[in-house]
Amino acid sequence: MADYRENPIIVPWDFSEKAEYALQHAINYAKIIDKDIILLHIVKKSKEVEPALQKLNSIIEQYPAGENYKIYAMVKEGSIFTTITEVINDLNAILAIMGTHGRKGLQKILGSWALKVITGSHAPFIVVQAPPKDTDKDVKEIVVPIDFRVENKQKLNWINFLSKLFHTRFYLCYVDDSDRIAKKRILGNIKVAIDFMDTRGIPYEIKKLPGDNLAEETIEFAHQIDAAMIMVTTTRNPKTLDYMFGAEEQEIIANKYQIPVMCINPREDFLRLQNFN
Repeated sequence: MADYRENPIIVPWDFSEKAEYALQHAINYAKIIDKDIILLHIVKKSKEVEPALQKLNSIIEQYPAGENYKIYAMVKEGSIFTTITEVINDLNAILAIMGTHGRKGLQKILGSWALKVITGSHAPFIVVQAPPKDTDKDVKEIVVPIDFRVENKQKLNWINFLSKLFHTRFYLCYVDDSDRIAKKRILGNIKVAIDFMDTRGIPYEIKKLPGDNLAEETIEFAHQIDAAMIMVTTTRNPKTLDYMFGAEEQEIIANKYQIPVMCINPREDFLRLQNFN
């Protein structure tokens, strides 16, 4: 049995270049948060487990362990749409970092499979399309779009976590909404975030973006300031139409500037727990 430590970083692995990018990002995080990394590959048949495990171990040999982390291989029989999440939750992973090709070709019609994989995970997913920049080790600036949903509050614990690690500045972004009720809820969510961050001394700026498409404006603003990451909350119980025609977070995940995106899944027990430590 592998002797990896608790709360590992999971990297779903499909032997692609994008998976290697995800591993490079994971190594940057592992160096700072002192967590081991598990490369997780899913196969359809049990007879495929051992050959895949051998291939994974040969890849790990190319990435020597660091002073405070090791990389492990894991192969599971199952479906990428359920088994990855099951492993993440069973191991109480702190993060999952996954490479994606964005929305190209067939995925543009059927929707990004990345969003389907992410849904259900207790740990945030950081979705990447490119290798890390030198500055990514610092994660100095993160853009956080705010809309009318109550689930926006679930970003706050991770804002606090990242702030302690990287002393990050957060940009809370929103667009004007013509609907009076939606606008009131957006401003309410921003106030909650401001109170939370002021109490903890977390640096932030409030940005009202032009236009009325929050996803598009967020992507452009993040590119403009060369942000290290965008943080989003995923749609609770997304429907097929969300996958096909682009839930807001899906558009951000597949952004053309290849900015990493942290996706936080709404938890059913969040409103009861309200764990803002």
